[in-house]
Amino acid sequence: MPIDLHTHSTASDGTDSPGELMHAAVRAGLDAIALTDHDTTAGWAAAQAALPPGLRLIPGAELSCVSADGRGGSCSVHLLAYLFDPAAPALVAEQRRLRRERRERLHAMAERMAADGLPIDADQLLAELPPDAPAGRPHLARALVRAGLVADVDEAFASYLAGGRPYYVRRTDTPVYTAIEMIREAGGVTVLAHAFAHGRGPTVTAEVIAELAEAGLGGLEVDHPNHDVVAREQLRDLADKLGLLVTGSSDYHGENKTIALGQETTDPEMLAALVDQANGSRVLVG
Repeated sequence: MPIDLHTHSTASDGTDSPGELMHAAVRAGLDAIALTDHDTTAGWAAAQAALPPGLRLIPGAELSCVSADGRGGSCSVHLLAYLFDPAAPALVAEQRRLRRERRERLHAMAERMAADGLPIDADQLLAELPPDAPAGRPHLARALVRAGLVADVDEAFASYLAGGRPYYVRRTDTPVYTAIEMIREAGGVTVLAHAFAHGRGPTVTAEVIAELAEAGLGGLEVDHPNHDVVAREQLRDLADKLGLLVTGSSDYHGENKTIALGQETTDPEMLAALVDQANGSRVLVG
């Protein structure tokens, strides 16, 4: 049965609560699902409490990182981290910093919009979010939709929120080598998310991925909705060459993206190998 190792809930920037996501996974016919909210484990407990019988939950997170791009510059990369100890001190401290900065960043972007006369209230926007939720641009995008300024989240990013737009504010992400080491020390496994999704912005080179593998990276997310056939072939060959795990997943965000749960999946043998490498937390079964 299908395995989806990259999904988001309202604990970060998805639109399904952790419990709703678990039930949606059953309706989608999934056998296993990973909850990988951005820079937080806040949804783990609620997801576990709502686990339907037979569904397997792989606790995880998606970490916002910065890396050398292999071309003399740097770029944003995302690490999917699985089955780590959520109480590891270094990890807790870094996630707290990232959540604080995300909220400050969102508030600053909303204030810029309000100053230009857009009907966005920065304080109200943050007040509507759960206290521990990592505030992200999708939250502001939905506010723009509600205000009637754009038709959907994609238009909000294209018109207002993408890098280079007047309301965009940069953030300070975790150095990727630091993140890999933090997760390894916490007993988890890291997988580089949508590494060759060139339409999302600058990406790293194959040489950088090889260096990350030497530093302890565990796998590559190969089958992803933003990867074309060429990208998938390149990443699969690279994973084979470097001895990395190969995963597939939807990157489901609920109504924020037109992507279905289980749209991309992971081979059961790959999940088994991932679980074998981790000792920070365990797979949960309903």
